Parts: sequence; structure tokens; C-alpha cells
Amino acid sequence: MSKANLFYAQSGGVTSVINASACGVIETARQHKDRIGKVYAGRNGIVGALREELIDTGKETARAIAALRSTPSGAFGSCRYKLKSVTENRREYERLMEVFRAHNIRYFLYNGGGDSQDTANKFAQFSLEQGFPITCIGIPKTVDNDLPGTDNCPGFGSVAKYVAVSIREAGLDVASMCESSTKVFVMEVMGRHAGWIAGAAGLASEQEGDAPHIILFPEIPFNREKFLNKVKRCVKKFGYCAIVVSEGAQNADGSFLVDTGGRDAFGHAQLGGVAPLIANLIKDELGYKYHWAVADYLQRAARHIASATDVKQAYAVGKAAVEFALKGKNAVMPAIIRGKGKRYTWRIGEARLADVANIEKMMPRNYICRDGFHITDAAREYFRPLIRGEDYPNFKNGLPQYARLKQQLEQKKLRSWK
Repeated sequence: MSKANLFYAQSGGVTSVINASACGVIETARQHKDRIGKVYAGRNGIVGALREELIDTGKETARAIAALRSTPSGAFGSCRYKLKSVTENRREYERLMEVFRAHNIRYFLYNGGGDSQDTANKFAQFSLEQGFPITCIGIPKTVDNDLPGTDNCPGFGSVAKYVAVSIREAGLDVASMCESSTKVFVMEVMGRHAGWIAGAAGLASEQEGDAPHIILFPEIPFNREKFLNKVKRCVKKFGYCAIVVSEGAQNADGSFLVDTGGRDAFGHAQLGGVAPLIANLIKDELGYKYHWAVADYLQRAARHIASATDVKQAYAVGKAAVEFALKGKNAVMPAIIRGKGKRYTWRIGEARLADVANIEKMMPRNYICRDGFHITDAAREYFRPLIRGEDYPNFKNGLPQYARLKQQLEQKKLRSWK
């Protein structure tokens, strides 16, 4: 009987280190050729499985796979595609089973956030019912850092580093111009319901007067009067005010300050545009000259300034996912466990997918200052190790060099999907 094959897919918004996890998966699987046959990657995530578009990673050189470790974005393509429950859309699950049976895939590794862990968990149960057990392992990934069961999520540390560096540098720019020009700078960062990214920007402030002076978290209801008074005091005291606002900043009733009204494939609200809203509020009420910026994709694509800790952890969870699968573990996810003590240490543990799926981990209240506008020392202790170290990609002619893959597809064996 031929050896079982492995299917790996990337899901949701990508990060600057998700390919490091892919590298960990593929390199580790190649070390177990006695037990694992081919390693397929889904072209554009789980959609690639439904369409039977399976990239044969065996066609890639060891050098190209190693280069994934320092390459941002999703090298095999990602997607925002949420599998509904089996009762709601059984045909999709049956299609996945058809493809996996046709290609003798017995290991399914899904690299994503809460929705992806939910998909992996559902499919693990479905495969058992079908009498063709698929070992399903989730691989944590999300810049939002909101997955439970793990101390932090691969992808977050590098975004945290990027936003902290960015607000520090922008703050110095504004400070140099504030006497006769711009007095307010607003930077919008990601974070739908959890303020981890916004909070990490607070690391840039090491002494009084450093940017950012104000952080707006989704966990703290926006109070217009209190906020404007804080801005006014900062400008009076420091000459300028640098603000970091999470895209998910909310009103007292729980509604977003800005909601475009759209929904993505996972059913999440389409956000963005809160920075100009805040900047214009300040201009209208206080009359200060302002500038604003939206970090958007830049924050999650910035591999050139990735956290070395983040890269190591991203690779480690990919490696552990293969090892878990070979040990017969199922419906679990490698988790990062923080060690105790003053010196930062971490190890790989595990979490049940059922305990991770569709659950968001918010910033603890004790990580946010009493007035709701900055982070506490407890937050700094949590954040600092996650942004530590640099892991620069190779540069050539002044530009970073990233992996370029062949992405050769396996020959299809089934009829077309839809």
C-alpha cells in the first residue's frame, strides 16, 4: 500500500511569517519519507482542495522551501472561505473526502485563525463518520493574537514590532514639526475586537512624552469628551499628540466607530477608515493640524523587520504539526506555552481544536491603563519578548529576496468542482 499523503493549506489574512510555518511543515515531512508520501499544498487554501488544485511541493527544491522561512504572505495562496456545518452544506465535506480519497491524503494541516481551526475540527469528526479517518491538525496563525489556548499567535510578534517601530519613527517626525505645523498624528492598526496590535504599539513609549500618547482599544468604549480632553492636554504638555487607534474601536453601545456595512466570507464586518474619522474629529473640535495613516497590509507584510522570536515560533508550530500527526494526535493545535520566571522561555504544547474554534481572546483589562488610553507594565512584560530579535531576509540590489516557487499542480483525478 502506498504511503499516506499530507495536505497543507493556508487560510484567512496572511502574515509575514505564515510561510515559516509552511517551511516547518514541508521540511519536517521530508524528514519522514518513510511514513509520509507526497506533501500537497492547497492552491488558495481550502478552495484548492475543493477544486482539486493540489500543489506538489515535492517539485520544489530544498533551497526554495528553505527560502519560505524568510518570505512574507501566503506562498501557496490563501482564501477567506468558511465551511458551514455538515448539516448546512454536506456536499462540501463530501467533496473534500472525494479529493482526499483520490489522492490518498490522510493528514490535513490547516494554518489559520479561529475559523480555520473550526473547519479542521469539523472535518476531523466528519472523516471518522465516513470511515476514512483524516488526521486533522490546526496550525495557529493570526496577526490579531486572539486565539485562545496559546500564549500568543505566530504572526502577531512581527506586526507588533512593525507598529511599535512605525509609531516611534512617525512620532519623532511629528515632534520635529509640531511647533509650526502638524500637531496630531493618527495611525490606524488592525484588530477587529481585540486590541493586541494597538496595545503593542505602546512599547514605543519608554518615557514620558514618547509616542504614542493615546491608544484607542476595542475593549474600551470610546468617550468623545474624555478623548478630546486627553488630546488637548498632550498637545499642551508635549507640543504634539501621537495616537494609535484599532480599526475595531467601538462606541459605548458596542457598535464600531466605522463600519462599512460589508461582510467578508467569514461573516466579519469590513472595517477601516477610523483614522481619518478621529483626525477630523480633532480638527473640527480642537482645530489642530493633523496627518493620519492606515497601516493596513503593510503591517502584516513587513517581513523585512520581522521579530526573530516570531519567526522561530512560526517554524516551530509547523514542525510540531507534522510531529503531532505522526504521533496519531487528532483535532489538536500546537500551542505556544510561556515559561515562568523573569527570563523569557517558551515551549510547544497542545490545545484541543474544540477549545480554540470561533473563540476570541481579548486584551486583559489589567493590560490597559486605568484611564483606558495606554498599556500597563504587565502588558509591556507580555509584549516585549514577542518583538525581540531581528531575522532579516537576504537583500540584493537593495531589495529583500523572497522565495519563488514553481507551484506545479498534481494531475486531477475527479470531475470539476462547480
